[in-house]
Parts: sequence; structure tokens; C-alpha cells
Amino acid sequence: METADPRQRLFELASQRGTSLSALSRLLGRNPSYLQQFVRKGSPRKLEEVDRATLARYFGVGEHELGAPEEISFTRNQGIDGDWIDVPRLELGVSAGPGALDPGEQSIGSLRFSKVWLRQQGLDPALLSSVEVIGDSMEPSLRDGDEILVERLNGPPRDGVHVVRLDGALLVKRLDTSRPGLLTLISDNRAYPPIEVDSGDAHVVGRAVWKSGRI
Repeated sequence: METADPRQRLFELASQRGTSLSALSRLLGRNPSYLQQFVRKGSPRKLEEVDRATLARYFGVGEHELGAPEEISFTRNQGIDGDWIDVPRLELGVSAGPGALDPGEQSIGSLRFSKVWLRQQGLDPALLSSVEVIGDSMEPSLRDGDEILVERLNGPPRDGVHVVRLDGALLVKRLDTSRPGLLTLISDNRAYPPIEVDSGDAHVVGRAVWKSGRI
């Protein structure tokens, strides 16, 4: 069963929290007008699964309130009220090499983290996703097959390791933001030269805040 009007519910939740639809769109890594168009114009027709899950965690509500079937909402959020948080694992593959095309941000499961640990790290569960690294350009920092926890960008990018969308590809690179209007994407593996682009040509999706991998 779906809620009768997830658009109205989203508007109510935003008003109660005192936040704008533009701010919530940026939280999702979207164009600032994304949720305005969803609420007021009905486009897109429904929220993407990952966006819906992020907003549900942000507001502390079930996904069914934002348009998900009741059974999906229960499964996705069953750990949210206990001592653990289920962070969605996305099927997109973040390339640490030439660049992997993004097949769509679809959840393929989750990784469970302690609420206490996330709080100690200063991380907001509503902004987190987990993705796999592909390639060797970030060795030795990140290796092929490593899993990284990515915090969606909520403000201007700063130096550090980030996931960046460039020309339809998703890359994990170290950012140099020291020159206004320019963004330099740096590989830790010196066999890969830096990539310099205009800031407006690349979308910084989020910052890598944790990694795991096989020994």
C-alpha cells in the first residue's frame, strides 16, 4: 500500500523540520529545483529509490510515507530504531581507473554500522552510501575491490578523496580546490596524470569517509 500523496507528505515534513526543498535537493546531490518540481509539478512521477530512502532516514519516517510499498519500507528501515544503521550499498562502481559509466544508483543491499560509531565519527546516516572501488589509480590508499563509505556533499567541496561524476563517468579522486573556478582530480597512483576541469563541468557527489577491503 502506498500513501495517497507522498508529495504533500514531503512538503509537510520539510515544513515541520524548517528546511527548504532546495536544501533537501542538495542533500540528495541533485539540482536545487529537483524536489520543487517533484512536489509542485509532479516531475519525476515518483522519487528514485535511493533518494526516497535518504529522505526517509533524514526525517525518521517510513519510506511508505514517501511513496514506497509498505513491505519495502519495513525491510529498509528495520535497523533504524535500534543500535544499528543499515547504510545502502549502491550498484554503481566508482572507478579508480579510466572511469566506469554509471548504470543507475540502485541499492543492492546494505552495510550495517553502529549508531554510536557513526555519531563518534561525526557522520549523518541520512547522507551515507556505500560503493565499491574499481581500478588501481588510487593505490595504495584505495585498492580494486575496496568498499568506501561516501557522505553526500552538503556544501562546497574541499580537499580530500571524493566521488566525482565527470562526462557520465563516476571517479574516486583526491580533490585540489585551491584555484578558483578550477577543479583538479588527483590520483594517488602516480602512473595516472592529474585531470584538470572547470568546476562547473564536474559534479562532486560526496566525500569518502571510510574504507574496508580484503587483506
